[in-house]
Amino acid sequence: MNRPHHHSFAFPALLVGSSLLAFGPWLVRLSEVGPVAAGFWRLSLALPFLFVIAKVARQPVHWPGRALGVIIAFAALFFASDLAAWHAGIHMTKLGNATLFGNVASFAFAGWGLWLARSWPSPIQAVALTLAALGAALLMGSSAELSLRNLHGDMLALSAGLLYAGYLIAVERAREKLAPMPLLFLASAFGAAMLLPFSLLLGEKIIPDDWTFVVVLAISSQVLGQGLLVYAIGALPPLVVGLTLLTQPAISALVGWMVYGETLQPFDWLGAVAIATALVLVRLPQRGLQPAVQGTS
Repeated sequence: MNRPHHHSFAFPALLVGSSLLAFGPWLVRLSEVGPVAAGFWRLSLALPFLFVIAKVARQPVHWPGRALGVIIAFAALFFASDLAAWHAGIHMTKLGNATLFGNVASFAFAGWGLWLARSWPSPIQAVALTLAALGAALLMGSSAELSLRNLHGDMLALSAGLLYAGYLIAVERAREKLAPMPLLFLASAFGAAMLLPFSLLLGEKIIPDDWTFVVVLAISSQVLGQGLLVYAIGALPPLVVGLTLLTQPAISALVGWMVYGETLQPFDWLGAVAIATALVLVRLPQRGLQPAVQGTS
């Protein structure tokens, strides 16, 4: 394996990407198509933009070979399944519940990073993980609601979080040898091909009356959000990536305040501060916490 090299913009890119991804649930609800169809449009409409960006960035899209192709196919399968489950769950439970359970991926991917390091968390890492978990719980505590009425949606959101963790792990492996844009283009193309027949089989509404929100979803969540995330995964440790993704509950709370007039309680602000503190702690130099192996940038 090649020696990893430093990317000074990786962490800011990860923060921006995570923030953009947090708007996804809101845009799915506004899309007025079926939940699986919304995932299909998110991936398929992103393809022309990803192709152009890949050309401009001198990362031409190409078939990377059988072994790497299999990893990308698994990444696409995990991601397509995640989108189908999460988008369906968003319509069957509260937005806070969907965000809370969907964020299990953050801790699963962080745990993957610690397993790769073959070590228990250092004291600072343990404090960061605890603060991040506490912050997420505080942020979603006021909007989440555990009840039998939300059970099916909650289970779908939880399943989506686990599937998303599988996607992140597959992407982290593929980024060892492949640049971000070709990887994201191929994963998006495979995922779209998987979602369309499933949406047709479910008899969903596929063609939107207004294309605005599916186009915005594709650009903000897939082109920019996932683009920045896939880039950052090749340069940052999984623990940092996982905890940074927990900024999404904070953004979701902000969306609820701005769009739906939801009041931000003191616990919401305390949760946001806890997550911010966790990010500062996890960014401190840590022995044995190495960036993901980076092959091609």
